[in-house]
Amino acid sequence: MSQIKHHVLRDLIESVPTWNPRRAAGGQFNYIDLSAVDQARKIITGARSTRTEEAPSRARQIVSAGDVLVSTVRPSLNGVAVVPVELDGATASTGFCVLRPSVELESRYLFHWVKSPGFVVDMMQKATGASYPAVSDRVIHDSSLPLPSLPEQRRIAEVLDRADELRANRREALAQVDMLIQSIFLELLSRYSRDKAGWDDSLQLDQVAEISSGITKGRKAPQASLRAVPYLAVLNVQDKHLDLSSVKQIEASEQEIERYQVKKDDLLLTEGGDPDKLGRGSLWNDELPEVIHQNHIFRVRITAESKVDPLFLNYFVSSDRGKRYFLQSAKQTTGIASINMSQLRRFPLLLPPIEVQQEFAYRVRAVQQLRTTHESSLTELDALFASLQDRAFRGLL
Repeated sequence: MSQIKHHVLRDLIESVPTWNPRRAAGGQFNYIDLSAVDQARKIITGARSTRTEEAPSRARQIVSAGDVLVSTVRPSLNGVAVVPVELDGATASTGFCVLRPSVELESRYLFHWVKSPGFVVDMMQKATGASYPAVSDRVIHDSSLPLPSLPEQRRIAEVLDRADELRANRREALAQVDMLIQSIFLELLSRYSRDKAGWDDSLQLDQVAEISSGITKGRKAPQASLRAVPYLAVLNVQDKHLDLSSVKQIEASEQEIERYQVKKDDLLLTEGGDPDKLGRGSLWNDELPEVIHQNHIFRVRITAESKVDPLFLNYFVSSDRGKRYFLQSAKQTTGIASINMSQLRRFPLLLPPIEVQQEFAYRVRAVQQLRTTHESSLTELDALFASLQDRAFRGLL
């Protein structure tokens, strides 16, 4: 197929009506704000019924089924979605650029275009504002897209829809795996209500583990010779997994490296952040040959191996029971919550017999292997989808 000609988007869309809900007293409407779009799945999940007298000032744009919503803020996050039939007539925030395709443009084709890397990069380059990058509706309207015939647009959209459905199914499988692990943990805790024999609820965390803070950035460097070493920051430590896509380095002395070094089965916990993320942490499994940790991360190293399994501890600390303790103990200011060393040391444990903990760990690791398989498959599907996108919009599909 020959190269597809590009057309300016504004020539392929229709105008969208607006209204002011506050002038229609006593009614209700479905409101779609920026948070209503699931940025990962590219669907609207959080539209809410709103009273007209309580309408936000941004509630203005009346959308129709098939309209494509493009968030104008933080274009790198690609907050886009298609308006489904059940939200026909809803009101969208002015934080969206609402694209209503003309008869020359297939809605699903347009949707796949605004999800494409070419469109996202273009918007990122044209965004203004360092701390809150955004583009205007005009910038989006002035962008261009490849425009084959309508039958070809529909064929391309169908191919990409099918490939995207495979990715969605794989993501759903991953979510089910995560739910399975959580079910295994909840089933374990339910044993306590049936039979408390052998369970120990008398211990605090500092009685079974050594807890320490990490190296401080910007500290006064010691007089000893220094060398660069990787260090783990808050962004690297997620809930039961590590994000090592970007690991920074810091100059440290050999004494500091020895003091702050992370070892296999150390539990790494962040000291704060959003209240719902208190207790967030993951186990270290020697992913790097040498690494230390920052002072905003607590390192929990088990000293009573006969009483506590590291994987069980990771799940117990981040459980609802653990989060309740952290929320009750944490210092909270303007939506940010943090815990200190003393509070972490006093964390109350509920320990089943060690063999029960080890059984739990064995089952979880088996499920985690399944998760790894799904993740590998999803990575392959993502690469396939990116290749299909590239070929589709270059007329080579």
